Amino acid sequence: MADMIVTIDGPAGVGKSTVAHRLAERLGAAFLDTGAMYRALTLAAIRKNVPLTDADKVLEVLRASDFQFRIADAEMTAAIDGQDVTAAIRTPEITAQVRHVAAAPMLRAALVDMQRRFAAEQDAVVTEGRDQGTVAFPDAPYKFFLTADVDERAKRRKRQLAQCGTEVDITAIRYDMIERDTSDENRSTGPLVPAADAVMIDTTNLQAEEVVDTMMEHIKGERHGYN
Repeated sequence: MADMIVTIDGPAGVGKSTVAHRLAERLGAAFLDTGAMYRALTLAAIRKNVPLTDADKVLEVLRASDFQFRIADAEMTAAIDGQDVTAAIRTPEITAQVRHVAAAPMLRAALVDMQRRFAAEQDAVVTEGRDQGTVAFPDAPYKFFLTADVDERAKRRKRQLAQCGTEVDITAIRYDMIERDTSDENRSTGPLVPAADAVMIDTTNLQAEEVVDTMMEHIKGERHGYN
């Protein structure tokens, strides 16, 4: 396992990916985007016309496919059977469907194993998701949980989609976020809850660099002189 693991959990739109990426750069660590793994499996199942509600068949897809996640230019790339899907897994269609994979205990367990294998190959890891500090890496020395007002989260998501050339009504985005929150918080396996020892950060009125600065101060204090 990596010598240093930092977990960042929280709902969609709080800035987890951006913050995790920038924190990883500061620390010289690998960035583990767990959402990319859930999305890649969702895409693979859809392409094979496998119902996402049939966890057994989706697990067969996972076992029969070659998923590759690598760090390139400080970004996490995703490939399925040798085909790059880094952009394809970020579409609104995948975003709307990934909850089925995320809610299935056997699929979560398989993907947590995948996350741990990725971490085992790195010296240091910054990982973001919804259960990183509670399930995937419960012994991680540095844990953070990000929150933000749902209206602000919806605005951020709309801007992100617009940058990719996709226009979506903000009301629909907000509705989907609330539904996803409810699903994530109430699932039986790996629910969206902060670890007991996680540092809570409300990002509603903070820029990404401000959040990273807060995290770095905590890590420096814990490591007694880390720079």
